[in-house]
Amino acid sequence: MKIIKLHKSQSLEILVPDTSTEIELPLIGASLEAGFPSPADDYVEETLDLNKYLIKNPASTFFARVTGNSMIGSNIQEGDILIIDKSLTPREDSILVCALDGEFTVKRVKQIDENTVYLMPDNPDFKPIKVSRDNDLVIWGVVTYSIHRHM
Repeated sequence: MKIIKLHKSQSLEILVPDTSTEIELPLIGASLEAGFPSPADDYVEETLDLNKYLIKNPASTFFARVTGNSMIGSNIQEGDILIIDKSLTPREDSILVCALDGEFTVKRVKQIDENTVYLMPDNPDFKPIKVSRDNDLVIWGVVTYSIHRHM
């Protein structure tokens, strides 16, 4: 585990996933309705290994716990665990872990033109961060999944 300090009191706790074990859990073969109940126990047809499902590139995949709420519009909340793949090429509108002048943050990157780049929060209480030529910006990895509790 490696803890990287962020802006003042924030930190990014980076964890390396253990993909050496397989944990196969039952997977319901039928679709689940968000309306009327269904007897789902009758439809267990296969198993699902979350390591294989969530982690495509184990050597370049990391977990990180979120602090702060600048990305709540993307349903990324304080305490969530992000799955980050450093081997992926960012696409338009990807959620990224970036290092700006040595400090990590989770944002989308918006390039206006050749000389204008912004780190975009997904919370109206936060302003976009303009990246200038004087800044050191590193795209550290692409967020592939966010895991958070519902209770």
